[in-house]
Amino acid sequence: MKVLVTGAGGFVGSHVARHLLASGSEVAALLRPGAHPRLAEIKDRLTVFEGDLARPESWAEAVTKWQPEACIHAAWYAEPGRYLDSTENLTGLRSGLDLLEIAAQAGCRKIVMAGTCFEYDTDPGYLREDGPTKPLTLYAAAKLALNVVARQRAAQLGVSLAWGRIFYVYGPWEDERRVVPALVLSMLRGEEFRATSGEQVRDYLHVADVASGLCALAERGCSGVFNVCSSEPVTMAQLMRTAAGIMGHPELLRLGARPPAQFDPPFIAGDNRRLKSEAGWGRRYDLESGLRETADWWRARAGASMPAK
Repeated sequence: MKVLVTGAGGFVGSHVARHLLASGSEVAALLRPGAHPRLAEIKDRLTVFEGDLARPESWAEAVTKWQPEACIHAAWYAEPGRYLDSTENLTGLRSGLDLLEIAAQAGCRKIVMAGTCFEYDTDPGYLREDGPTKPLTLYAAAKLALNVVARQRAAQLGVSLAWGRIFYVYGPWEDERRVVPALVLSMLRGEEFRATSGEQVRDYLHVADVASGLCALAERGCSGVFNVCSSEPVTMAQLMRTAAGIMGHPELLRLGARPPAQFDPPFIAGDNRRLKSEAGWGRRYDLESGLRETADWWRARAGASMPAK
């Protein structure tokens, strides 16, 4: 299958590209000019279209000539600490609609777009695809708007469109400012990791399993909304204690040393049964094996020789 991937230089998108290549697909990546370290070892196996997603004139002709059979849209502005209320989310909304039109015109009939669990009303309880939505940030509102409009337009265009609502993600190549890599790197340096009390509950999934979920939706030509999550809630304290234990430095974890974040719902976990039943998806990693694989990756990247425990 010929698959176009947007955001292939990003955290989730780079793992989508790897999964597709491993499954034998022919993969094209739409990338801005410049270095893309997450793709260094696979870039020579990709067809690369250089352009800015927000400027279709920079890439539409090349994509149309390539004629993708499927498209996985993982591109979005996601800089930690800035993305939730950034006007870049409005650019992402417009770009997603442009992508849908151009891909469909190029003959693409299977499209998957990455959404977010924060489109939901996050009151306590497992979040289901038919549950109420209540976006509280511009990021979540723009994602939800793209979901609603794109699925209506896809039906008009005769295109299958699956919307994968991604929950919490961790794994190799994650931004170092996020909690799992920040904790691992802090302990590699022998430094304390100051955290909140960690009472909030979250649904974490290894990035390779997130990628395989999005790819499964594309391969099956699924339509509709799908939760991409583990369905195994864990407190942040448990997550951090597990990671600290794997690093061999539980004494460096300081729970309660920081106040709660401004936007910090008490319970966020999803129901993934639809992804399993309709896309035939199954995950590879449980939390401990995923955190161990991630810690080993950061050790190797840091050139550390700390033994795993």
